[in-house]
Amino acid sequence: MTNMNNDCIAVIIGRAGSKGLPGKNSRLVAGLPMVAHSIGHARSAHHVKRIVVSTDGDEIARAARESGTEVVMRPPILAGDTATVDGAVRHAVETIGASERIVVVLYANVPVRPSGLVDRAVEHLVQTGADSVQSYEPVGKRHPWWMSRMDEAGRITPWHRNDVYRRQDLPEVWFPDGGVIALTRDALFNQDPESPHSFLGRDRRGIENGPGEVIDVDDEIDLMVAEAMLQREKAAQTAS
Repeated sequence: MTNMNNDCIAVIIGRAGSKGLPGKNSRLVAGLPMVAHSIGHARSAHHVKRIVVSTDGDEIARAARESGTEVVMRPPILAGDTATVDGAVRHAVETIGASERIVVVLYANVPVRPSGLVDRAVEHLVQTGADSVQSYEPVGKRHPWWMSRMDEAGRITPWHRNDVYRRQDLPEVWFPDGGVIALTRDALFNQDPESPHSFLGRDRRGIENGPGEVIDVDDEIDLMVAEAMLQREKAAQTAS
């Protein structure tokens, strides 16, 4: 893959239902519906030539259409708690007959992403020839070596080991922050019922974000943090 021009589609996925924060994908954040921020991130990406929102929610669909974005209404089987990311993305791609070789997946409930993140993921995908690229954040002090199991009586057993006392002595560990997934069309349509993440392919790469650069909204606290960050960004732009 050497030519990215006109060959990259962004699929923004957002369900209407949410147990942690009801209606989160249509909630207002810094004056805009949640999904509108992801649409803006996709539009600002140089390599994205087409955008579609996949949802089962009328309010999400309305917000997307009002911004001039293409919408695919997904069936109930792809909108429940057991629905998969790749299933929803494949449905959207097939429904609109998209033929782009690169697919960017953005979650509608991520209103805060660092500038240029989408392009970084696409460029890394192309330069490495990988099957997929995700963005990752360091776990910091919530390292798995410091985690424990707790039984019903409150007894604690280490999850892995607990003989490291200083955070700087812990090995680096990263977790996917939800900022972006860029993958090839071939990988997306490679389905293996025995491997739920088979759509990411065999060659999986990562790009790094700093702590807190991506805000994945799952509850009210996340929403408050996202609101504060976006308002601060807006104030900084106004001041400049």
